Amino acid sequence: MGSVSKVYFTRNITPEQVVKMYDILGKKLEGKIAVKVHSGEEGNQNYLKPGFWKPMVEHVGGTVVECNTAYDGERNNTDKHVKLMKKHGWNEYFVVDLMDAEGPDIELPISHADHLKSDLVGKNLMNYDSMLVLSHFKGHPMGGYGGALKQLSIGCASTAGKVNIHSAGKYVKAEEQGVVWEDLPPQDAFLESMAEAASAVVDHFHGNMVFINVMKNLSVDCDCCAIAEDPCMADVGILASTDPIAIDRACMDLIYKSEDPGKDHFLERVQTRNGEHTIDAAAEMGFGVKEYELITI
Repeated sequence: MGSVSKVYFTRNITPEQVVKMYDILGKKLEGKIAVKVHSGEEGNQNYLKPGFWKPMVEHVGGTVVECNTAYDGERNNTDKHVKLMKKHGWNEYFVVDLMDAEGPDIELPISHADHLKSDLVGKNLMNYDSMLVLSHFKGHPMGGYGGALKQLSIGCASTAGKVNIHSAGKYVKAEEQGVVWEDLPPQDAFLESMAEAASAVVDHFHGNMVFINVMKNLSVDCDCCAIAEDPCMADVGILASTDPIAIDRACMDLIYKSEDPGKDHFLERVQTRNGEHTIDAAAEMGFGVKEYELITI
């Protein structure tokens, strides 16, 4: 990874423009491609629907992948999650793989970790040669914001892996998930654990990754929220990069530079959770950089 990463940006938000941004990036993913999306919690109105992603997924011939959650809802076990994904229309368009539908989990090693011994992911991750990370950039109740780094960490982790990250390595068994929400570590330890887990997935794919962040439906709440606030800002655009740290940093900088009056509410969510610390911690780990060249298309 160089000292400055390229991040491509367009204000035109359409399914076809997502494909164009991927092509402009010039990084062709090969082999069996996992396409990480957020399938959306039951009741959530803001997640990006399968029809929006359809041209991009078809363009690379990828398999849509997801993982079970670690909180009460309609995605916290395989049976419910499969049913909800079908209800949301994902199976209508794509081959779908719930990577931790069945155990055992795989432990991905983490270099120079302060909190996690390993990153626990669904065993089906091992079936893929490369990954396209399609992120809906928005706020998040716990992490402050959700983008590429969250998709790599919480998004790719199994249920047990999510517990592992949220507890900063204290709990690693799925059956212990009920206690983690009542016994949370210091916030920065959680954010640093997200960075550590993200690094494990990046290292696993050895650079065979592309990241696309879509700044649309900018709510302070995540797509994992059944009851989410409506967007507080107007749509901003699409970003594409091979660097997950640079692309998230660029998204945050676009929020700061925005003249939209709703940005103060968005930034309050990020800052009260110290969300940008995830970006800083990831950069310190060295699997990307915060410095970028923004290339407007």
